[in-house]
Amino acid sequence: MNNNSTFVNWFRDSSPYIHAHRHRTFVIYFGGEALLDDNFKNLIHDFALLNSLGIHLILVHGIRPQIDNALKKSKQSSQFQNSLRITDKHTLQCVKESAGLVRVDIESLLSQGVANSPMSGAELRVVSGNFITAQPLGVIDGVDFQNTGKIRRINNTAIQQQLDLENIVLISPIGYSPSGDLFNLSAEQVATEIAISLQAEKLILMTEQSFQSATGELIAQMTTEETKQFINQESQLASSTQHALKSAIHGCQSGVKRVHILNRLIDGALLTELFSRDGIGTLISSTQFEFLRSAVLSDIPGILELISPLEKKGILISRSPEQLEINIADYIIIERDGLIIGCTALHPIKNSQMGLIACLAIHPDYQKSARGNQLLEQLLKQAQQKSFTQVFAFSTQSMQWFIERGFSEQEATQLPTHLQATYNPLRNAKVLRKQI
Repeated sequence: MNNNSTFVNWFRDSSPYIHAHRHRTFVIYFGGEALLDDNFKNLIHDFALLNSLGIHLILVHGIRPQIDNALKKSKQSSQFQNSLRITDKHTLQCVKESAGLVRVDIESLLSQGVANSPMSGAELRVVSGNFITAQPLGVIDGVDFQNTGKIRRINNTAIQQQLDLENIVLISPIGYSPSGDLFNLSAEQVATEIAISLQAEKLILMTEQSFQSATGELIAQMTTEETKQFINQESQLASSTQHALKSAIHGCQSGVKRVHILNRLIDGALLTELFSRDGIGTLISSTQFEFLRSAVLSDIPGILELISPLEKKGILISRSPEQLEINIADYIIIERDGLIIGCTALHPIKNSQMGLIACLAIHPDYQKSARGNQLLEQLLKQAQQKSFTQVFAFSTQSMQWFIERGFSEQEATQLPTHLQATYNPLRNAKVLRKQI
């Protein structure tokens, strides 16, 4: 029964994301390493599921390890300059072989439809093509990169036509020139430029590692500036990971709203990232996606949803939408990815230089992470700006939390006259006061 409840709750919680993602375009990059993994079939199943939910998919695959293996078999090696492969004639032949074999393997896996399997009844249509026009990277610092290229143009109209037909578009990291020459491209660059060109909703880069802070915790979000600092500080990053991070920065700076970097070694990372509130990867964006701000009228439904459970438990006093509307200028909120996860208010006390801190609430999923401190610190700053001499708070459950932050307990009879009129002795809330 408990397992059933867990599944039902998860499915219900994922429904807003299912609605939000339908008919959106996602560009997903995964390296050639993924195809060498026995669990790659699970990722294929996840692609099929995304397609069944109406998401427009563009899959861009890498071929670096396949090229390396082909060169090794022929007892050849590649030269690199600035982490880029110099593609000579022999290496170009390995690029062609690797791209063709990988593309066919992926198409084969996406064509499965065996009964009693995750692909049963999928009937996916996969389209590849010469969507990318490329040109030579040229000679840089005296080094001729030969058939290593860069993107000149993307035929986004042709790609969009295939997406409109509900086809999955599969793209290899190669490009063609008008003269018929073929060029080896960076798969991360291909994915990023396609996402920019088609104004994709999301660019998802699946890498071989997660990003952790100095304390070992997953880095859930970075701005582009923070990502630049991270690259400079982390000397142990693999070159492929650096490529992904730099591509994420370029994508965000060129109009892609959000870039998700996922550790593809985590089974189900793609689904967890897309259909849960906090995900499992690192989100790169131009600006923060969690921020503290003043509340506005359109926030009232979200505030009510946050505080209603606490009102039912008697932890907070009940507030009507009308009351919130009248006092909305007193409220501040923490918004995370469109969801209000924290709120509080500073109500001025009539005929005094004092204020009442009220309606302090944090979403259960985001407690014990200093967000309450953020809200309180912001209110105390506002109190100073308003030249308040002291602030009060009423609490039935969080007395110790306030005391630990410099509040002292006092008798209700000591409250200012106008505040005594709002105090409900039946709740028997503790009265807490702090000098400003």
